[in-house]
Amino acid sequence: MTDASGFVNASQTGEIPSFNGDEKAKATDFANYFCSYAQLYHQKQMLVDHNRMAAYHSAVMGNANVFKDKVVMDVGTGSGILAAWCAQAGAKKVYAVEYTDMAKHAKSVMEANGVQDIVTVIQGAVEDIQLPMEEDGLVADEGNEPMQVVDIIISEWMGYFLLRESMLDSLVRARDKFLKPGTGLMFPSHTTMYFAPVTDEEERKLSLQEYSNSMADWHEFAESTKATYGVDMGILEQNFEREQKDYYLLSSRWSELRQESVLAEPVVVKHLDMATCTIEDSRGIFVGAPNSTFAFEINGNDNLAGPISGFAGWFTADFKSRTDPEGEIAPKLLHPAFLSTGPENGYTHWGQQTFYLSSSIPLLKNQTTHLVGSLEMIRTKANSRLYNCRLTYSSSRTKNGESTVLYKSGTVDQVYQIP
Repeated sequence: MTDASGFVNASQTGEIPSFNGDEKAKATDFANYFCSYAQLYHQKQMLVDHNRMAAYHSAVMGNANVFKDKVVMDVGTGSGILAAWCAQAGAKKVYAVEYTDMAKHAKSVMEANGVQDIVTVIQGAVEDIQLPMEEDGLVADEGNEPMQVVDIIISEWMGYFLLRESMLDSLVRARDKFLKPGTGLMFPSHTTMYFAPVTDEEERKLSLQEYSNSMADWHEFAESTKATYGVDMGILEQNFEREQKDYYLLSSRWSELRQESVLAEPVVVKHLDMATCTIEDSRGIFVGAPNSTFAFEINGNDNLAGPISGFAGWFTADFKSRTDPEGEIAPKLLHPAFLSTGPENGYTHWGQQTFYLSSSIPLLKNQTTHLVGSLEMIRTKANSRLYNCRLTYSSSRTKNGESTVLYKSGTVDQVYQIP
């Protein structure tokens, strides 16, 4: 995000400002991103998400044996509930890292729950902090880097469609700096992004109607201004129309889709092993990357409730044992936990991100509709915490069980912003 003063929510090298941004970039990042997390109402929104809470609670309390007497770091602790659970599960020491003044509330929560001697709340960016290792008697194992003293990193870092907010950058840097490389555990351990065609005509048509209403309101405004005040504002109509189109038609929408809205088996578009993923992995989905293409077949006889209104994306998170070769000696999780933000799992505060088409694609009886294309997801230049999605696809129809093409569309190439 940038304004007329040139405030950009990215460092000069395009990184998130908390890593290597100057003071101006960090101030912009706080105003655009961190400040909302300093509000209790925002924390409450996440704390009442029972699918989220139950997954993390099960992951920690169901595997208390791996937390017992261990050193834990909670990255982005917020109001501190994950840190408190880790202490209750038997951790020897928990470092709860929080950038915002929510850290003060987290300290109060630790004291109110009697775990203040175990949990140390550290306010600051995880990229900048230093652990009180000498004070807490921590020494790195032989062969490890001096600050690699943490046994477990836990974090609720995931944003809309997993990557939005780019908090994964901070998590990767914390892992590389603090986690014991061979035996350390990440909670969650693996994350997966899914993508599928969906039907949701009510919301698709609502987007179109809101856009039409906004343009009608503009025309009334322009005519009224000219008639009443003698100034023609028509010269601005094209720019206004572009703004409204970007907002109403070319932005993904938060959705709480029904399971039956999903018209084909979802495909994996990105998978991350949290023990090994890199900063480059967190930057998005690039052309030619594994899983960046898709091919869906939708039988009209099975989906007469269509049409195809758009595509939707969501993610899952696993809490399980390490699967990378270096982690073979790491403690095993005997009771894995799982979180899904997909339509099959009901409400989560993440929901799904739906990319609505300008025109729906009909599903016809006794015919199969084919959707073939690719997904690209990259950070915006002006705001390193936001992403744009480029969808490139074409559709065709065949008779069920036959290969003769009855209809084939041209290629559609559309860029959506994830607000």
